[in-house]
Amino acid sequence: MAIPVPNRQLFIDGEWREPVLKKRIPIINPSTEEIIGDIPAATAEDVELAVEAARKAFTRNKGRDWAFTSGAFRAKHLRAIAAKITERKPELAKLEALDCGKPLDEAAWDIDDVAGCFEYYADLAEGLDAKQNVPVSLPMETFNSYVLKEPIGVVALITPWNYPLLMATWKVAPALAAGCTAILKPSELASVTCLELAEVCREVGLPPGVLNILTGLGPEAGAPLASHPHVDKIAFTGSTATGSRVMASAAQMVKPVSMELGGKSPIIVFEDVDLDKAAEWTVFGCFWTNGQICSATSRLLVHESIATDFVDRLVKWCKNIKISDPLEEGCRLGPVVSGGQYEKILKFISTAESEGATILFGGARPKHLKKGFFIEPTIITDVNTSMQIWREEVFGPVLCVKTFSTEDEAIELANDTQCCCDIKRSGKV
Repeated sequence: MAIPVPNRQLFIDGEWREPVLKKRIPIINPSTEEIIGDIPAATAEDVELAVEAARKAFTRNKGRDWAFTSGAFRAKHLRAIAAKITERKPELAKLEALDCGKPLDEAAWDIDDVAGCFEYYADLAEGLDAKQNVPVSLPMETFNSYVLKEPIGVVALITPWNYPLLMATWKVAPALAAGCTAILKPSELASVTCLELAEVCREVGLPPGVLNILTGLGPEAGAPLASHPHVDKIAFTGSTATGSRVMASAAQMVKPVSMELGGKSPIIVFEDVDLDKAAEWTVFGCFWTNGQICSATSRLLVHESIATDFVDRLVKWCKNIKISDPLEEGCRLGPVVSGGQYEKILKFISTAESEGATILFGGARPKHLKKGFFIEPTIITDVNTSMQIWREEVFGPVLCVKTFSTEDEAIELANDTQCCCDIKRSGKV
């Protein structure tokens, strides 16, 4: 059963604060297309307040500010956050499923990983205490050299909507463990659980300003955060196009950035595989999290001698995938995150068909679901390497298939794309 979505404000300097311009963004349940709440919409004015709070928390008083506390002190707070996340797991998992359409089982597993991530970095934070001022051996006794590890400062963390709380945690936990202070800007399409992280931090007594959370649109909140002169580093996960803009903004101030961008990963299936296991992992790799993963194995390269049999097994798997409201027991494929993403994916599919590809399975809304941003698991064949569906990231439950005859051809095809690819291989090594 659905739970009410908490009504939150921006989290700045340890307090809930209404946006300066009092703007808000509706939360749309992707399963029903209904508005189920709203989130605050930060603007440049709010960014200014958050950066100021983070800067004060970083440099307030030497010996008391976050940067100069011990790793053990920071670890205590990280473990308290982990414990509170675990305590609230059922609620957080449901909020995640409501907000982004992720099947409830997957959302629950993600929340387990969130708690585990905070625990992991708590251990690393404690380890920092033993690694300060480590001497470095030099060939000349005249000089002494030491390694000193210091936090970089105030960091901006801009995160996506496919793993809302988990990907935020992948950035927040190490930043806080290192002694940095942070401003988290989650995607406007899925911010609910990130705001609940703020409430968790408030409840466990995280010092004010150490973590600030701004929800809002990219141009209005993300862009001024990325370009702010008092932000010392940016960590961004999202589309390649947006990443390019973030990098260009950071380059103006020679500011370090770390990025996780789009992908178009191939999976290569050779003729000597266990076909059933390979089919299961191919389906898992492409359709997990509703196909909305940057490392989704959305390009299948299969040896021509087994292609017909293998694709038949894929179709059989797809027919057995339960597509439903993500809160329903046994759901394995929920809706994509938004109406905009839904239309974008359908456009990819129709373009592939117009270019000569065959929609072998799926490609449309499931017949039993009249509302929501649901798309059937889709298999596209008769694809060539010049087609958009082969070259561009769809970020949805769409698998395109191409055959090969030799290993060299498979590797060449795997690398014949404009996107960066991780080659995942099934079969002989």
